[in-house]
Amino acid sequence: MPLNERTLLGPGPSNPYPEATAGLAAPLLGHLDPEFIGVLERTCDGLRSVWGTANPLTLPLSGTGSIGMEAAFANTVRPGDAVVVAVNGLFGVRMCDVAARYGADVVRVDHEWGRPVDIDRVLAAHPSPAIVAAVHAETSTGVRSDIGALGAAVRSRSDRTLLLADCVTSLGGMEMHADSWGVDIAYAGTQKCLGVAPGLAPFTFSERAWEHRVAAPPVWYLDLDLLGAYVRGGTGGRAYHHTAPVALIASLDAALRRILDEGIEAVAERHRAAGARLQEGLQELGLELFAAEGHRLPQLTSVRVPEGVDSAKVREQLLTDYGIEIGAGAGPYASSVWRIGLMGANARLDRAELLLAALGRVLDRSRGGSI
Repeated sequence: MPLNERTLLGPGPSNPYPEATAGLAAPLLGHLDPEFIGVLERTCDGLRSVWGTANPLTLPLSGTGSIGMEAAFANTVRPGDAVVVAVNGLFGVRMCDVAARYGADVVRVDHEWGRPVDIDRVLAAHPSPAIVAAVHAETSTGVRSDIGALGAAVRSRSDRTLLLADCVTSLGGMEMHADSWGVDIAYAGTQKCLGVAPGLAPFTFSERAWEHRVAAPPVWYLDLDLLGAYVRGGTGGRAYHHTAPVALIASLDAALRRILDEGIEAVAERHRAAGARLQEGLQELGLELFAAEGHRLPQLTSVRVPEGVDSAKVREQLLTDYGIEIGAGAGPYASSVWRIGLMGANARLDRAELLLAALGRVLDRSRGGSI
């Protein structure tokens, strides 16, 4: 049976760009085929452009954004290393968990969920950590933190501390300047603002990080030495590591070309305009936004569920009646917050208006007791 078509306005996945869908249907090539290697090289170049980096080791890892998190810590953490993690949502919590599993002495700096990272508190947490880690766009709360300011602060204090950034919900929807921001390691996912199906983790690793990398990390699949021998090649050619997901990489290549043709600044402005209209409209419906004002993501809006309204029933009605998916909250806010994404191909004013009209009708019925 064919699947129902959905308008995916949750925290991810989002509906893909048409170019990305067409890329999935391209003829399948072998992962060592010279023609595919050309696609891979173009994809890595495109990722450098959207990351804002010249890092040679910039590639799409085989796996979702979480594999990027694993690779980041697996290749940099030695047992006993001090790793400071700014926690202002679910994905900061996950970074603490992953770092600890690789033997880090995790120094957790907790913030109120929905608030941006406090740079002074992060710096005060440890005098000389091996890594400082933070989430740029916290998917669980819809809040943006100033990674550029954090990077400048970390670099001004130590030339040995690496800065690691989770950019899963920011890459492809906001301008990124990894090199000038002082970001050493960053990872993202394809299923959000990049407008590609889930399954790849765009990843970048600086020369500074390479100098401090762990030799033979405990997870063979994520060893950047081995992955680099395939992605970058060498005097003996490209070394086989694993069978790359060639169809997904072709799809990502197509989406990146579409983004770069539009222009990174124009794409960011499109996301900003759609998010601004959505947030304005939600407040016109009498709803309260969750993330701190001045730090709200345009591509992912968090909004409080009104008193007396059943969160799950409203989401179910949107899906059943209108084919629109929005997301529940995360962690302690699972039933009291909705998360609404306007990402990638859905970062459009008409998508904002569609959601506002449908949600307004469902809320009217909910308050009237008809659902």
